[in-house]
Amino acid sequence: MNSDIQIAGDLLDVAHLLPPAPAHPTTVAGFAGLAREIAADRASWEHLVQYDATSRWYHRLRSVPPALSPARPGETPIGYEVWLLSWVPGQGSGLHDHGPSSGVLTVLEGELTERTERGHRSLAAGAQRVFAPGYVHEVVNDALAPAVSLHVYFPGLTEMPMHAARCAASAAGAVAAVETASR
Repeated sequence: MNSDIQIAGDLLDVAHLLPPAPAHPTTVAGFAGLAREIAADRASWEHLVQYDATSRWYHRLRSVPPALSPARPGETPIGYEVWLLSWVPGQGSGLHDHGPSSGVLTVLEGELTERTERGHRSLAAGAQRVFAPGYVHEVVNDALAPAVSLHVYFPGLTEMPMHAARCAASAAGAVAAVETASR
C-alpha cells in the first residue's frame, strides 16, 4: 500500500496547488507586512533620510497605482504609496485624518507620540499603528532626538484634512485640565 507522501508527493511542496502570491498587498495584514519588510531593509531607505529644522521632511519611496482590472476574479487590487518621514525634536503633523485612505505607521528610528481624542501613545522604534479612513490623530516628536517613520497609505494618499478647530479645542482642554489640577 502506498503512503500519502508517495501518492500526493511532498505536502510542503504544493506551490502548484496554491493560488499565486499577489505582486502587491491586498489586505491590512499584507500592508503591515510590507511596512515591516521595508523597515528591515535599512539599506533601501537609510541613505535617503534628511532632517530639516524648518519643515517636516518626507520622501515617497514607492507609488503603485490601482490596477485597471482585477488580477484575479473577485480581487480588487488596491493602489498604495509608501512614504519616509523624518522628525526633528518638536516637529508634529498637526491634527489630521487621511481622507479615504487607510494606513500603517511604522517608527523606524527614535520615538514619536501619537495623540488622539482617546489619549496619547508613545511609539518607540519598531512600533506600528494601523488606521482606517477618517481616523483623526496627530503625530509629534516629543523626544530630544530625531525620529524616522515609514507610512503606507492604501489607496494612495489623496487628501489630508487638517482639524485645526479640534486641535485648538483639544489644546485648550489640556490647559484647562492642568489649571484645574494645580488649584
